[in-house]
Order: sequence, then structure tokens, then C-alpha cells
Amino acid sequence: MIEIKPYIKNIPVYEAGKPVELAVREFGIAEDEVVKLASNENPLGTPPKAVEAIKKFANKAHLYPDDSMYRLKGKLANRFGVDDKNVIIGAGSDQVISFISHILLSEDKKILTSAVSFAMYDIYAKHHGAKVIKTKSYKHLSNEFIPLIKEHKPSIVYICTPNNPTGDATTKEEIYKIIEASYKSGAVAVVDGAYMEYASYLCSDYEINPKELIQKYPNVVYLGTFSKAYGLGGMRVGYGIASKELIEDMMRVRPPFNITTLSMEAAISALDDDEFIKQSLELHSKELIRYKEFAKESGLDYIESYTNFITYLMPNDLNSTDIYKYLFQRGVIVRDLASYGMNALRITVGTEKQNDKLFSVLSEAIK
Repeated sequence: MIEIKPYIKNIPVYEAGKPVELAVREFGIAEDEVVKLASNENPLGTPPKAVEAIKKFANKAHLYPDDSMYRLKGKLANRFGVDDKNVIIGAGSDQVISFISHILLSEDKKILTSAVSFAMYDIYAKHHGAKVIKTKSYKHLSNEFIPLIKEHKPSIVYICTPNNPTGDATTKEEIYKIIEASYKSGAVAVVDGAYMEYASYLCSDYEINPKELIQKYPNVVYLGTFSKAYGLGGMRVGYGIASKELIEDMMRVRPPFNITTLSMEAAISALDDDEFIKQSLELHSKELIRYKEFAKESGLDYIESYTNFITYLMPNDLNSTDIYKYLFQRGVIVRDLASYGMNALRITVGTEKQNDKLFSVLSEAIK
């Protein structure tokens, strides 16, 4: 009989957003009529410069990529004012989370997260049999985190700002208080900035500087991704910025060639496509206002968002799962947060046309 580690059976499988093809198959909706607002992808698509890079290097797909990732690391190092030895590349920032988990966790270790945050923190911890400790609320409050740090002595403290799946952001003051307590306790603090481009654009009060972080604290890993503002979700490129010592240890568990040639070239070119990023942030800022206005007109509460999505909180007489199903059957795909213990929907802010359809169908569902 095959013996599987006993704690593996208790690990939940990550639930990704439903694909467009599923709505097409199940409900016979034309593909171009389906609006996918479930996975926080960039509604403007792929950066034009990245598209050109993918085409240019497509005939080199038979070759292994440069495993040093010298050019991509150099671009990121220059962007953030750090050394390239402070940078590690992952197949999405979630792979960097797996590296961190691999070097720090075992069955006698713990992690600490907010009550509602990115599911992969928990899942990767459970890969190693580690225990997951959570705060009472989804917000990253120092008065909730610090007592738990002192009590449980976690090996990793996750600070997701802006937070996924809620969309709220944490002030630098609160973040630094949590990091300071983590440092004193011997924990690594992971600041997940997957949506930082949006937070920085919407309100500079929530902008976190990776260089400042790692210069001040040797126990911090900053995470970033190309999947959101940079429009490369399908290419799977993320990065971590940390002390040279932490990066060296993570490199020991990184598999070779962990991103593809095309992914790497697309990311390098996306960093140069300032016009695409500007258009993405401007569109999002404009359409986010419409989401807030719709919520007020429809009697819905929402969590103030600093991301490319918004979380609508359903009133007691509405069930988020019922609303989610109604939308899905009509070709609008959003994310139901019932699995997080919330009667809420997380909705990616789309284009004007996509949002028009969302508002129309959601109005029907509410009525």
C-alpha cells in the first residue's frame, strides 16, 4: 500500500477562477459574449511590446532559457534600485512563496496570516505539515498580528497588501510594526505586493518601497508579479526581492529553467511598455468609480479597493453563491468568496463594455 504523508490528505486544492470555455460548454453562450471578471487579469490584454517579444523569440522555444535570468533580474534590480543578487524569479510569485516555505517550514513550524488572504500561503505551509495561525479579521492590523507573533513564534508572517481577495491596503506604519515584531521573534516577514502598482497609483500612502524594506530589515521578502498590471497572467512570471542571504537559500531549492524563454522575454519587454501600464491604471481608476457608484445605487456594501478588483459584500437577504451562479449562467464569471467564509463576490474591474454587462446582469440577480 502506498503511504502518503498523513497531512497531505487535508490540503485543499486551490480553486482557480472558472474559465470562459466552461460557460461556453455548459450554457451554450458564444465565447465573445462571455465576460470573465474572476481572476484579476488585465482587461486590456497583453502589452504590445510583450506580444512582439513573444513573436520574435518563438523560433527559439526549442532552446532552454538563460537560467541565470540575467537580463530580467537586471531590469527589476534597476527598477527598484537594488542589486540583481537581491532578486529571484519564479513561475508566478506563488512559486517564490513555495521557495520560502521550502527553506523555512516543517511539521513543527507555523505561519501567520490575516483571517482572509491569499490561499496559497496556507496550502504551501500544509505541504510541509506546518500549522496555520490566523488573525481575527481580514485587515492587517498590528494589534492583531503582534500578540500572535509573540505567542506562537511563527516562522513566516504574511502581509498581503493590497490584500487578495478583499482588496484593502495596509499603511506603511502598520506594516513596519508587524515586520519589527517578526524580526524580534526571528520570523521572516513576507510582504506580498502583487497589486502594488494599483495601490501606488490610487493612493501613494499605501506604496511600499522594496529597497527601503530590505535595507531596513534582513528578514523581509517582497513579492511582485507580472500577472496583474503587466498583463502576463498566462506567462507565469513573478519575483521576490530580499537580502542576498535569503535569496541564496531560496536559489538552493529553485528548480532549473523555472520560467520559459518566451515568459522571460515577455516580462523584460513588459517592463519597457510604460504606455500600456499607464493606460491600464487609468482605465482601472476610471471604471472603479463606476463600481462604487453601482454599489451605492444597488444598496451593496463594498471593501475600499486598492487593487484591480473590488469585493462586494452581500446583504443578509442575498446569498453570494446564488448570485454567482446566476451571473455564471448568463455569461458573467466572477469569484464567489463563500469558501473564505464571506458572503461576498470578488469582481475584477473590466473594460467599460465588460462592466456594462456585469452591472446589467448583477442588477437582475439582486432583484
